[in-house]
Amino acid sequence: MTQEKVDLVRSNPAYKATKKMVFSEVPDMNFLQIDGKGNPDKSMEFQDAIEALYAISYGLKFMVKKGDIGIDYHVAPLEGLWWAKDMNDFRSGKKDNWLWTLMIMQPDFITGSMIAEAKYYATEKKDLAALHKMRFSKFAEGTSAQVLYTGPFDKEHDTILALHEFIKSNGYELHGKHHEIYLSDMRRTAPEKLRTIIRQPVKK
Repeated sequence: MTQEKVDLVRSNPAYKATKKMVFSEVPDMNFLQIDGKGNPDKSMEFQDAIEALYAISYGLKFMVKKGDIGIDYHVAPLEGLWWAKDMNDFRSGKKDNWLWTLMIMQPDFITGSMIAEAKYYATEKKDLAALHKMRFSKFAEGTSAQVLYTGPFDKEHDTILALHEFIKSNGYELHGKHHEIYLSDMRRTAPEKLRTIIRQPVKK
């Protein structure tokens, strides 16, 4: 009998975004995370982080499917938090000074021991340069504004500014890091077709 796949994204209201800007209550979720620095367009550190996150996320998926839990699920999309020590560097596009956290959301039934096992098997198959930097932790954002953007990353700026204006016009302030959720695989999708949720946590 074929197992039905659980879609972690479609079943989570926090991942439902349209071209209309909206506020959403983002629940606490568990993530595999890797921190880094530098220009994502040319940084090997950035590519290494993506490789490690996908390797462990897919390793966990196959472990769960074949194990006692017996659930088949879609691996959640890659996400990124972005900032800089001097936020003027972030706003002006000085990418070499950007700081980032790449992450992939994990189901509630994933445990630390399962991740340790997935890491062990992953290292037997391949040398993952960023694996030692990976952590597993809960991430909380709460009330956030978000919008679905389609197009190349380098042209997001106007949409980000519009989202910030939407936040301020509704009586909120920016609170927390700029957050992007990559619904498209950036390694295989043409820039003009990339679909990205742009999210910004807020406070009154």
